Amino acid sequence: MCPRLVAHREEIGRVRRRAYREETYWSKPITGFGDPKARVVIVGLAPGAHGANRTGRVFTGDRSGEFLYRALHEAGFANQPTSTSIDDGLKLNDAYITCPVRCVPPDNKPLPLEILTCRRYLERELALLTRAQVIVALGKIAFDAYLALLRKRGKKTACAFGHGVLSNPQEDGPALLASYHPSQQNTSTGRLTAAMLREVFLYAAALLTART
Repeated sequence: MCPRLVAHREEIGRVRRRAYREETYWSKPITGFGDPKARVVIVGLAPGAHGANRTGRVFTGDRSGEFLYRALHEAGFANQPTSTSIDDGLKLNDAYITCPVRCVPPDNKPLPLEILTCRRYLERELALLTRAQVIVALGKIAFDAYLALLRKRGKKTACAFGHGVLSNPQEDGPALLASYHPSQQNTSTGRLTAAMLREVFLYAAALLTART
């Protein structure tokens, strides 16, 4: 249990943003979403304050989700380019999305202890995704969280984060493909463009073909 995160997620649900004032916020921990037989597993950061923390589904109902699901749709991993609510008909094909922190953190900055506390949930989820061949880490926190799991298993982790950088392309286990996180800060400043994110998932699709 992370008291800071619990208090924060519930406060957001009580106060609510003006645009969603009439809605009931989820304001609970979230789980992953997608194809249980996925070969591509996307690791994000944490629920968005008025996205997943409101809707109850990861990357749903905010601009980060708009950016992500459009790219997934264009790369063939989603049946539609939008994600507005938990019952909007969105389905992922050969892809699954999860995150290392299950409750929304203040300023999108979870503390190291909070990441560590949630690690067991990410670990269990990844253990169930037995067909995973490519891990796409959205941002440095996701990248480091996945490497921490590898270290726990006794695997080497001499990898450096960089957008579009592929690690572990030949060794046993999934390849690790890094990307900038589609946060509003990154997308509004142009650090991450729609084309850049689309290319990441086209690369992931190509890796699946190469490994078949």
